[in-house]
Amino acid sequence: MIRRRTCPGPRFRVGLAALLVGALASVVATSGLGAVASAATSAAAVSLAAPAVPCASASFSGLNLPNTTVNSVTDQGTYCAVKLTVNNPPSNDAVRVGVFLPDNWNGRFQAVGGGGYSGGDPDNPSVAALNAGYATAATDTGHPGQGFNPATPGDFALNADGTLNWQLINDFAFLGIHEMTTTAKAVIGTYYAQAPQYSYFNGCSTGGRQGLMEAQRYPTDYDGIASTSPAVNWDRFMMAQLWGSLQQNLAGDVIPTCKLNFANQQAVAACDGLDGVTDAVVGAWHDCSFDARTLIGQTGPGCTDPVTATDADIINKIWAGPNDHGKHYLWYGLLPGADFGPLNGSNGFVFSVNHIKYWLEQNPGFDWKTLTLDQYFDLFRRSVDQYRSVIGTDDPDLTAFRNAGGKIVGWVGTTDQLIYPQGSIQYYVDVMHRMGGLTKTRDFYRFFVAPGVNHCFGGVGATPVNTFDALVDWVEHGNAPDTLAGVRIATGATRPVCLYGEKAVYSGTGDVNSAANWSCQPDDQGFTMSGPKPGP
Repeated sequence: MIRRRTCPGPRFRVGLAALLVGALASVVATSGLGAVASAATSAAAVSLAAPAVPCASASFSGLNLPNTTVNSVTDQGTYCAVKLTVNNPPSNDAVRVGVFLPDNWNGRFQAVGGGGYSGGDPDNPSVAALNAGYATAATDTGHPGQGFNPATPGDFALNADGTLNWQLINDFAFLGIHEMTTTAKAVIGTYYAQAPQYSYFNGCSTGGRQGLMEAQRYPTDYDGIASTSPAVNWDRFMMAQLWGSLQQNLAGDVIPTCKLNFANQQAVAACDGLDGVTDAVVGAWHDCSFDARTLIGQTGPGCTDPVTATDADIINKIWAGPNDHGKHYLWYGLLPGADFGPLNGSNGFVFSVNHIKYWLEQNPGFDWKTLTLDQYFDLFRRSVDQYRSVIGTDDPDLTAFRNAGGKIVGWVGTTDQLIYPQGSIQYYVDVMHRMGGLTKTRDFYRFFVAPGVNHCFGGVGATPVNTFDALVDWVEHGNAPDTLAGVRIATGATRPVCLYGEKAVYSGTGDVNSAANWSCQPDDQGFTMSGPKPGP
């Protein structure tokens, strides 16, 4: 049954058990980390609704939202832009919200998430959403202007006196997005004199995490959530992202890019054919096992020196993930085929470094290169103890969201070079176990795995291109997606992207680059992660 909702008032379920801070990843342009998956076109017609009054004369003084100020209302030609600020007394925070109201409104609301340490962009609307007729909104979640700054991302968490700014952490974690949602629905209802018929959240990376946070914490905010490459498990993957750089620093061995690329090329070559097709895509990603020590003494393309035993050991450790002195794994590593570059430079990944500086050590001058292994493990456990309930976004109990009729469509790429895909897959497995198994979970949450696809998009595999449309069709017409349409960006080849627990299988005849000659079949991996579930 499709829900029809009026604009809810603020409801803050601020339990320490789900604080959740947005995730990272899509941020450094040079690493191909685009900020957010943009909105898509609508899949079903909804009668257009004209504004109740022209933008220039619209009044939002009667919104009756606590601690909310309307800063400006401007006519942008084809849409009305409303800028607001929400405050949470007694703090002096300022959560900026932008709501954008098209003249050709399709009766729906689509919120757009952020990327990295940025909650989103309240100043610039999603063009795709507006063009499709959606009223849309975004928020900076209380910390403007620094979300993508390569020098200081995440420093909003630390006050000038060295104490943690828990209000801004909470705003980034969950309050900002919920307040944007409440505010935007009220603005929409006032401007069009009717509430949105359907409300959607659309995001990748931090945005993907924000969507899952809404389902976990505010289950009636949205009818449908598109969550891709979600930055869940922030408390753990943020520390794991430093693992490769730490290993190189401790060994005094900065591995040249050409050696890292060579190792990846050889791993992919060894595993490429496991799915029955040789196409540079490791379709059987869960069966791929490659030992970098087989490369010792070999010299890769563009390299002047051969792979050493130390190089190989470090590469194996990056693939394996943080291992506490052989006792157990603390988190996952990169899968073969994922670009080593972003997370394994000699200076450390800036998000991870700043997580330690500002969120853990509370010292902007802290030098991560002074860390010993034991100190790193201690910080890892501190991160989990202090922030899992705050920013983990890994609560598998989605009962309230399911009971409210909500739907989620999500996916992750196996060559995600920023956020370890096994973490997202493990979360889905946990949801399955909590929510009564695969069939019952698929009734409201469909999760897809895209072999060879990078963070949010790109890579050698087929990137899903119809995620949002599939979500809308499911919410509004009951057509649950069994596959997503995938396109290999470099070549234009098409291939179905399959549900977790299934794999794309070539028919054996016809054009291997056409999705028409592939089908999704049960995957013999079963529905559990290979190996023990990591955790400190």
